[in-house]
Amino acid sequence: MRADIHPNYQEAEIRCACGNVIKTRSVKKTTIIGICNDCHPFYTGQQKFVDTAGRVDKFQQRLAKTQAAQAAAAEAASKKKKK
Repeated sequence: MRADIHPNYQEAEIRCACGNVIKTRSVKKTTIIGICNDCHPFYTGQQKFVDTAGRVDKFQQRLAKTQAAQAAAAEAASKKKKK
């Protein structure tokens, strides 16, 4: 390898906002992150699936209206053919 062209690879710390410190090696001495595996809801099992806007209910209502409109259109078409 050529001398003096590679960055200094040293002991480093990754610090999370929750206080967790991870020891690793990097070219930067410290890295500060906002969320880590110790405080992320997905990894801690505290994740909650919340339907805040009622999206499922809204979808079911739209689906029911669409099916009703399709049934009415089919009925109207069948009455038109009978005449």
